[in-house]
Amino acid sequence: MTTFDKREEGFEKKFAHDEELKFKAVARRNKMLGLWAAEKLGLTGAQAEAYAKEVVVAEVGEHDVFKKIRGDFDGKKVTVSDQDLRHTMDELMAQALAQVKVSG
Repeated sequence: MTTFDKREEGFEKKFAHDEELKFKAVARRNKMLGLWAAEKLGLTGAQAEAYAKEVVVAEVGEHDVFKKIRGDFDGKKVTVSDQDLRHTMDELMAQALAQVKVSG
């Protein structure tokens, strides 16, 4: 194996590792976001956990999670602006990334 091949393999492994961390972080963020939203919706205990799981499962893309929570908030007349929801999503993503990096 040449130096170039080794270097390429190293980049591929790093990319795969980074993608795995990102996947874990997004799932963790979505669970935390779901629990946050559940609290705003007045859900507690098992209902809050079930709602958080719905948010995790709803994630096909960033917009899907936002759309689900926005719709649920609108349906229950919960007053949270789009800007505040996106800000919370960003904050929780930063927390999730930090947690995933620590836990490996």
